[in-house]
Amino acid sequence: MIVYGASGHGKVIIEILESMHIPHIEIWDDADRDAVWEYAVKKPLPQGTAVKDNMIISIGVNATRKKVAERLKDSVSYGTAIHASTYISKRATIGEGTVVMAGVVVNADTVVGKHCILNTNASIDHDCVLGDYVHISPNATLSGDVHVGEGTHIGSGASVIQGIRIGKWCNIGAGAVIIKDIPDHVTAVGNPARIIKVKEPEK
Repeated sequence: MIVYGASGHGKVIIEILESMHIPHIEIWDDADRDAVWEYAVKKPLPQGTAVKDNMIISIGVNATRKKVAERLKDSVSYGTAIHASTYISKRATIGEGTVVMAGVVVNADTVVGKHCILNTNASIDHDCVLGDYVHISPNATLSGDVHVGEGTHIGSGASVIQGIRIGKWCNIGAGAVIIKDIPDHVTAVGNPARIIKVKEPEK
């Protein structure tokens, strides 16, 4: 498995792959880095070069992760990284490129999109739908039937009550309590959460 990105986030993914007993782990980074622990860091192959190993993009910024995934999509196949200590329902679906960290719970009939991050001890209950490039931060809780749009970041310790719809490319602050639907491209914080910023979508 190739881990694209030798950051702190990449370190966590390396240890997830170790917990899965992945026999070969290779690290790529665009920056000049020597090694992460015993793993040498290599420069990526030229764009368009076919890559035989599956890849995980270990970039925490959702928009950047999407740009890299789209740039490499014609030459790379993506795997998943799911820590051995997670609970994922056999009736849940996890998209390619997604990372599921230690202590995460994903319950029945939840659908998680591509290149998502389900961070440490996040709880995703039944019938949730997460779009591509979503990041659910540590200890965040989504109750049943919550939908989260593409690229949205749910902050650490946030709580979302059942049936809520959160739009695309939103930022939900750490510790926020979401009791009403949230539109696209906004930042919402507080308990109960209120919208403090609206961002124009990128063209």
